[in-house]
Amino acid sequence: MYRTHNCGELRPSHIGQQVTLSGWVQTIRDKGFMAWVDLRDRYGVTQLLVNEEKSSPELLEKVRSLGREFVVKATGEVIERISKNDKIPTGDIEIMLTDLEILNASKTPPFTIEDESDGGDELRMKYRYLDIRRSPVQQNLIFRSQVAIETRKHLSGVGFIEIETPNLIKSTPEGARDFVVPSRMNPGQFYALPQSPQTFKQILMVAGMDKYFQIVKCFRDEDLRADRQPEFTQIDCEMAFVTREDILNTFEGLTKHLFKSVLGLEMADFPRMSYDEAMTRYGSDKPDIRFGMEFCELNDIAQGHGFSVFDSAELVVGICAEGQAESFSNKDIKDLTEWMQRPQIGAKGLVWIKYNSDPNDEMGRFRSSVSKFYSEDQLQTFADKMGAKPGDLMFVLSGEAEKTRKQLNELRLEMGRRMGLMKPGEFKPLWVVNFPLLEWDEESQRFFAMHHPFTAPLPEDAEKMMSGDHETLKNLRANAYDLVLNGVEIGGGSIRIHDRALQEKNFQLLGFTPEQAENQFGFLLGAFEYGAPPHGGIAFGLDRLCAVMRGQTSIRDFIAFPKNNMGRDMMIDAPDGLDEAQLKELNLKVEIAAKS
Repeated sequence: MYRTHNCGELRPSHIGQQVTLSGWVQTIRDKGFMAWVDLRDRYGVTQLLVNEEKSSPELLEKVRSLGREFVVKATGEVIERISKNDKIPTGDIEIMLTDLEILNASKTPPFTIEDESDGGDELRMKYRYLDIRRSPVQQNLIFRSQVAIETRKHLSGVGFIEIETPNLIKSTPEGARDFVVPSRMNPGQFYALPQSPQTFKQILMVAGMDKYFQIVKCFRDEDLRADRQPEFTQIDCEMAFVTREDILNTFEGLTKHLFKSVLGLEMADFPRMSYDEAMTRYGSDKPDIRFGMEFCELNDIAQGHGFSVFDSAELVVGICAEGQAESFSNKDIKDLTEWMQRPQIGAKGLVWIKYNSDPNDEMGRFRSSVSKFYSEDQLQTFADKMGAKPGDLMFVLSGEAEKTRKQLNELRLEMGRRMGLMKPGEFKPLWVVNFPLLEWDEESQRFFAMHHPFTAPLPEDAEKMMSGDHETLKNLRANAYDLVLNGVEIGGGSIRIHDRALQEKNFQLLGFTPEQAENQFGFLLGAFEYGAPPHGGIAFGLDRLCAVMRGQTSIRDFIAFPKNNMGRDMMIDAPDGLDEAQLKELNLKVEIAAKS
């Protein structure tokens, strides 16, 4: 046999036993008269020992011939370790080697297979099979597996049925760009890979499969960042004969179960907040509520004092950073202002007000970048309205309302990071509800769906949707909801339209002609004529949920073989060209670029 135990298993209770381990050589330390080898597998690390006194010269020489990442089978006796290592579970024992078999040699790896590797992202992705040997990556993949298993256990336990939906479907014009697949048997026609199983799960509700779920791959051809990949995994769910309340309670239950079963954390009931309230209080539809620093609107006290930046603004709004007046030097504030002026945020400037903690300071109660426009008494009104106390630091932005709120949200999050308010291991979930149903785009002069075209309006807004004028339509509210965790959207869904007339009206508002709607979604509209029940659902981003639960920002290390920022698989070098024979068979005419 290759092993009697794994490399993370042995303890002092095994002392005196003959054991066999197999794994990869992590490190070798040779003192001449004795040598140690750290042997690693996915379960842990165990130290092996040979010495001149108890080991044969041949065995000692074989150990000295080892290199990093050699695959070996090691046999020996478990003994007490003289120099114990409290950093690993096996640190009280070691193996006195009696036999060593080299199962496979290894080239010197291009980076160190350690928790803290010296390899950059691109290099580690090229040699992903080596990167996955590192414990942090392994633990992330194991964690993801646990979340998926517990999801299946919980949902099946409350009556959900796992059903697979197709991966070769029809391209639709809404949403992100599709990945398309040419059909050899249907020349000139193409499948699309699903951005989500949305219409299929709605069809399943029409078909009477009342509780559906699927842990499913989805594909979107969009620009990438830390929390996006061209292919990703959803926990996709749908229910029939339900209200929004039913869905929120069901999937709040799933989330609580995952935190309890995987992390051992009990979660209280999740608060709820409307979209409008979230935007007013935090400038974001996915606010991080682990800390306060809520927005305070200041138009009534800031305008009319000769400061044109405020006087001409649609919105003047600020935040109060508690206790930071002394911590932030003028240089710190200058650096923060430049950070806010980066193109990614686009603020034109940053107004600051320090509330002096020393009442006897000769500089007065306040120091501010706008002191020449506002007296001390007027600055006191800022402090009073913002709830500031001596020692606090206030920041104020102004401009167009929507843009300014987004900018202040970025400042709030950055201050939260700098002040250490985003505590590791603390989780604050939030349901955000009542999103706008439609978004008006001035450039194209048309409405777009805030979520997707199958989202129902709130019941009280359904009649307005059928008969309302342009301004009324801009204010329609969706029966939609997002689950936000520590400022990250981990899931979202809605009650769906199940009436053909209402669905046709929504397609019309989104710019579809009747012919286009029938061509794209005739199968769904037709299904609605055969007794479609009220239904709704939600989808969680599995990769993103795992990253947030583990306190990480990138989903990449929760995916076994991720793509880089250009959507390339560095390990297998994909995407790649096709040869002429394949292109001809697919009825494609493509100029083939020479591979570099």
